[in-house]
Amino acid sequence: MASVTVTRNKASAAEERADAPAQASAGKAGARPGRPAGRPATRPRRHWGVSPLTLRILAVNVLALALLVVGLLYLGRYQDRLVQAELDALETEARIFASALGEGAVQRAANEAETGRESYELSPELGRQMVRRLALATDTHTRLYGAEGQLLSDSRVLTGSPGKIEIRELPPPPAGDAVSRTVNDLYSRFIDVVPSREGLPLYRERSSGKDSEPPDVERALAGENSKTVWRLEARGEHADLLLTVAVPVQRYKEVLGAVLLSRSGAGIDDAIRSVRFDILKVFAAALLVTVGLSFYLASTIARPVRRLAQAADRLRTGHGRHTEIPDFTGRGDEIGELSGVLRDMTAALWARMDAIERFAADVAHEIKNPLTSLRSAVETVNRIQDPGRRDRLMAIIADDVQRLDRLISDISNASRLDAELSRAEPEPVDVGAMLDTLADIHRATAASAGSEGEDANPPRVVVEVPPGGGLTVPGLEGRLTQVFQNLIANALSFSPPGGLVRVAVRRTGNGSRGMVEVTVTDDGPGIPDGKEEAIFERFYTERPAGEKFGTHSGLGLSISKQIVEAHGGRITAANRRTPDGDVAGAVFTVRLPRP
Repeated sequence: MASVTVTRNKASAAEERADAPAQASAGKAGARPGRPAGRPATRPRRHWGVSPLTLRILAVNVLALALLVVGLLYLGRYQDRLVQAELDALETEARIFASALGEGAVQRAANEAETGRESYELSPELGRQMVRRLALATDTHTRLYGAEGQLLSDSRVLTGSPGKIEIRELPPPPAGDAVSRTVNDLYSRFIDVVPSREGLPLYRERSSGKDSEPPDVERALAGENSKTVWRLEARGEHADLLLTVAVPVQRYKEVLGAVLLSRSGAGIDDAIRSVRFDILKVFAAALLVTVGLSFYLASTIARPVRRLAQAADRLRTGHGRHTEIPDFTGRGDEIGELSGVLRDMTAALWARMDAIERFAADVAHEIKNPLTSLRSAVETVNRIQDPGRRDRLMAIIADDVQRLDRLISDISNASRLDAELSRAEPEPVDVGAMLDTLADIHRATAASAGSEGEDANPPRVVVEVPPGGGLTVPGLEGRLTQVFQNLIANALSFSPPGGLVRVAVRRTGNGSRGMVEVTVTDDGPGIPDGKEEAIFERFYTERPAGEKFGTHSGLGLSISKQIVEAHGGRITAANRRTPDGDVAGAVFTVRLPRP
């Protein structure tokens, strides 16, 4: 393949490449691109104490545990069962007391002679003795009422010659040390209201007399057993429960009085308190474990995220490449994925910046060549008097202007390519139909040129599309068309008159690895050895002999590679050889992933 290679001034190119980073650094010193004017930069805040993320994790974990414990501390149904069991036991005792009193504390009625029939009544003296004896074996407060509701006996009132002695239980002295007393006091203030006792009736001691008899006694005198749970007035720490049971005292089904048994609910409170303290002990242990695990979990999340944010901020505000994103990819979780993505993004940004700097240096060099030629021609044309030589100089000036216009247009298209590829949404593209359309366009163009006598024997383009379909790829149809137009045009430019450019497409692989492979083969002189990768570099030109200098900018294959890689594919170039090892032409292969 004969070629005309555009030579570069290596010294000037090196100077321009060295100046490009300096200009980029100077640009960094001014207004930073990518942020609207007037908008302050967001920097990660420093948290000298516990980070907000740690507090959130701790709050969520502790709240869930606290809700569970509060639900367990609500022992309403458990307390109801204890109260009911206590009432049943108290009722059994009351029935026993009533049966004993109905047999042993009964005497003939004083008005039996007046009524003319046999009748009985409770003896106050016998009743006091029996109530005193029966109450000694239990911890109940026992009272005996007559048929008219009058109080006959009280187990806490002793009657003797000096008078009456009333017995009252004093509250137990405070036990334990100051810490335990404080805990008990807190429990009494806050925990004892769960469940609330405000719905229970308030019990008040009543004076003697029929009008002040308790409601339970009224029902018992009517022949019914009565059970009630009362709420005592708060004395000191908290309000106690009081359980009362009234049972009628009968003899031969005749109601002679009623016996009222009352018992404090302190035992129930102690049982509830014991269960709740056991729950609180478990809660305290679980809370310590939860807090420890929360801090550990937060440290494995908040600390790496903070390090990533600080590294990103240093990378944004610093100068140079000494700052690196921490590598947490070994964690195998989302933070590891975030670290890997940030590292890849940083590497891609640096690579993009390097590419921009190289592109700027290459553009400056490529534009400088025709400008130098233009300046030389313009300075010379005024000193030449020969019209023929002046016309040739003017032709050179016109060619250089056209070359500059074409070069600037190609550079503009190349600079807009990245933005277009990043914004556009891919759509299904039928590669087979696209290649058939390009072949039809070439045949129509060749026929038109042949009819006008421009080229009597142009190279032919043959497209081989297998039947069955399945040649659809996701992408941008316009840009993929540009790729194959460049490859076909490049193959036609190197093919001899009457040559053949073969475009073949086929399916390869299955599933997620399925590809659509397109090969463009020509009969030209092939690619120089060792230049298979270099021909895709920006501004590289390796043109056939006899072609006018400056016709191509050297961006076609570079743009094609950029488009193919943006679609997740790959483009390669190689020589096609005969069985004897001679070069028979070049072959370009494009592989694009199928959906």
